[in-house]
Order: sequence, then structure tokens, then C-alpha cells
Amino acid sequence: MLTPLEIEALSLSLRVAAVASLACLLPAVGVAWLLARTRMPGKTVLNVLVHAPLVLPPVVIGYLLLLLFGVKGPIGHWLYEIFGWRLVFTSGGAILAAAVMAFPLMVRAIRLSLDAVDQGLVFAARSLGASRADAFLTVTIPLMLPGILAGLMMAFAASLGEFGATITFASNVEGQTRTLPLAIYTATQVPGGEAAALRLVLIAVGLALLALVLSEVAERWARRTVYGT
Repeated sequence: MLTPLEIEALSLSLRVAAVASLACLLPAVGVAWLLARTRMPGKTVLNVLVHAPLVLPPVVIGYLLLLLFGVKGPIGHWLYEIFGWRLVFTSGGAILAAAVMAFPLMVRAIRLSLDAVDQGLVFAARSLGASRADAFLTVTIPLMLPGILAGLMMAFAASLGEFGATITFASNVEGQTRTLPLAIYTATQVPGGEAAALRLVLIAVGLALLALVLSEVAERWARRTVYGT
């Protein structure tokens, strides 16, 4: 049986992962389109910045978030002064950290799906009078659906397991930022916490595997729906 604190950590992890994944969706579609379909200046720089969280240590990302979104940071200070929002040591900070770490995974999945879209269908829609926006919304987006769903599930799974950036930026605050990975870490630091840590590890493994299975199922369903294969 899970304790109330463990249930709270599990519930917080699911909320953080869900909000972070959904928050990434529209920006990820936009960035994937910019990287795959445009020749904009600075495209290489954008690509490097987007994928940097995949190669940098998560603690480095958390520290950079702290510099930017801390109360004294350029963005964090502005948010606090204008709107009274403080991200450090809050669940909002945990969501931001998870979203930043999951964002490149979603962009990558969506970009691969976008690269597979037959441009001939888009040109056909344009030749029939559709605007660029109409062709994108009615042709490109539906054909990208398998990648979008796969990217969502991968981002959700990555957000569930995010640790380094979260603990560095949002800290380990019970009920606010103590997600499942942080709860596991906390349990390992407490004498006699091995049983609690094992329970949480098993839950984390189960959720990760379930997310991967759902990602595969969703992608296959989307391919059957869109392509009939």
C-alpha cells in the first residue's frame, strides 16, 4: 500500500507530465515545421538550441533555468514584478523543467513525421485553391498525426522520469515539486526507506513501460487511420 506522501508524489508526477507534454505540443509543431520546411536564417542555431537538452547534463539545464527564470533572473524577475508569478520552488517550475527536457523529443518525433509527408498532396491542395494555412491544417497536420501522438507519449514518459533539471531549478519541496523520481531519491536518503523506494521504482518502471506501449499503439492506430496501413 502506498502512503499518502507517495500517492501525492505519484499524483503530482502525472499532473506535471500531462501539463508539460500538452504545453510543448503547439511550440513543437511550429519548431518542427521551421526546421523541416524553411530556409530561415539561423536555422542551424535554432536546431542546436532545441536539441541541446538531449546532450547537456540535466543539472546544467536546471541551472540555466535558474539563471533565466529565478526571481532575480531576467525573465523570472519580469514575471514576478508584472504578474506575481514565481516559478522557483513551485509546481510550475517542475512543469517548466520537465517541458524543457521533453521538448526536443517531441520536436524530433514530429519532424520525422513531417519529413515523411508527401509534398505532392500539399501541392495538389494548393493547386485547388487552398491557402498555405488551409493546406497545412487540412493536409499536413492529419498526415503528421502518427508523429504527433508518438511525440506526445514520449514527452509524457520523459517528463515522468525527469530528475536533474527539476531538483536544480524547482528543488525537492514536498507537495509542490517532489515528483516520483524525487520521491525515490528522498526515500533512499531516509533510514529504512528501502521498501518505499522499491515501491516507487516499480511504479515508475510500470508507468514508463505503459507510456511506451501506448505510444506504439497510438502511432499504429494513427497510421491505420491516416494511411490505411
